[in-house]
Amino acid sequence: MSIVRIFGKDTVPCSAETVGAKAANLARMAALGLPVPPAFVLPVDLCADIIANQADAEQRLRDGLRSGIRFLEQATGRVFGDHRQPLLVSVRSGAARSMPGMLDTVLNVGCTSAAARGLIRSTGRPRLAFDCRRRLIESFSETVLGLEATRLTALCRDLVTQEGVATDRELDSEAIARLAADEQALVETGSDGWLEDAEGQLHAAARAVYQSWASERAQTYRKLQNLEHLPGTAVTVQAMVFGNGGLASGAGVAFSRDPSTGAKLPMIDLVLDAQGEDVVSGRRTPDSEETIARALPNLRTELVAVLRRLETEFGDVQDVEFTVEDGRLWILQTRAAKRTPRAALKIAVDLVHERVISPQQALQRLEEIDLEQLVETSLVAAGEPAATGIAASGGIAAGRAAFDSESATRLADSGEPVILMRPDTSTADIVGFAAAAGVVTTVGARTAHAALVARQLGRPCIVGCPALTVSGGAERALLGTTAIARGDWVTIDGDQGRVYCGRLEIVTARPDAELAEVAAWRRGDLQPVRRLSA
Repeated sequence: MSIVRIFGKDTVPCSAETVGAKAANLARMAALGLPVPPAFVLPVDLCADIIANQADAEQRLRDGLRSGIRFLEQATGRVFGDHRQPLLVSVRSGAARSMPGMLDTVLNVGCTSAAARGLIRSTGRPRLAFDCRRRLIESFSETVLGLEATRLTALCRDLVTQEGVATDRELDSEAIARLAADEQALVETGSDGWLEDAEGQLHAAARAVYQSWASERAQTYRKLQNLEHLPGTAVTVQAMVFGNGGLASGAGVAFSRDPSTGAKLPMIDLVLDAQGEDVVSGRRTPDSEETIARALPNLRTELVAVLRRLETEFGDVQDVEFTVEDGRLWILQTRAAKRTPRAALKIAVDLVHERVISPQQALQRLEEIDLEQLVETSLVAAGEPAATGIAASGGIAAGRAAFDSESATRLADSGEPVILMRPDTSTADIVGFAAAAGVVTTVGARTAHAALVARQLGRPCIVGCPALTVSGGAERALLGTTAIARGDWVTIDGDQGRVYCGRLEIVTARPDAELAEVAAWRRGDLQPVRRLSA
């Protein structure tokens, strides 16, 4: 089977319909000379055959993986599953249109016990090696084997308590090694030997990514976004770079402009000593700008330069996933940023003024937005909020509190507006997002999947609200010291990150200046603006 190879400036451009938008953009960035780890791609057209269990699909998959791994070994000088210079890979999805968080990903594939020892030999970092091993066990068990994540999460939580630290980030190498061993013991019964079989891990992970196309959450998302015509996902296998190697490393997401307001200000979230899933899952709150500046003083300057170049190259606001490994920046993904309707209007007008796009292109981007209904909201005499968090998606909404997706859907079906309040969010919450008028989470980041989906759906969203405590029974929550029962009124300000008890008065205004400019374009008052070259 033919695979697409991505490595350096000689990378050949490829279409999103063939290899997915993620891989197509990776190839484009590699050809620009940006720091992209080498990768290979299994095509979209294999997806339906794998899901249908067609006779030759498995052999085509195995042949493609075998050929691709040989390419990555040559590109990196490492050997897959080796006990001295091991190559570890990520296995990621990628359809022709972005579906953030709806499809599966498995990181650290190939991290057998032998490979973990090889990482120690090649890096001198036992904690990095054991952390990669336990992350593989957790990710593979949940994504590929379908085991409940709570069993492994409980092991980690108990160890954190025993060690007297705040989070797993503070566990030393000896504790992480014990955690990996305990997790291995928990899952190896009936594991079919995958824990020590690098090739078996790779094949199973690639197959699981293809099969995630048929998951309920992915099908729901495609229906909501009118993407049901898409035929499937590609699978991208990429050499791992390690953000979990210490405080000179980290994983993050950056936007070239604020996707909530449209302001021309880069928005960067980074978790030090972490891998990408820590950020996009929303389960960890990013480190502060001050902490990042101390650990990586040159990162912001370097990253902003990359963001500007990508925005010019792609002609749109970019959402970039990145990793820093020992101070070195690597770009793992770029895509057009999901944005609120209000931000979409401002961004379109600004990009025309900056001569990045023409008025005609701007009008095309605004076609699916009902500009007649577009308003800016504010609160009247709001007073002091009951809690504050991180403003992740702009707008104001009032609704009845719900603490799980099922309750949110029931309340919405009865005609009531709903505020979905969760400890964190998983992609399984997409139904609740669609039903809710707004979302609040206890932990998370502006760049997590929850925030991305909220912006795309035009929902106000607040993340990283530590004063919110949701009970396990989904009947009530605490907002600071105030108890909230399911069905109580709550008002949220997604522009300021504020949460209020009760139903507050909301006033609206129209963004008249920008709307007038769009009306002028439609009348043909402006000539097309030529795109500036990159």
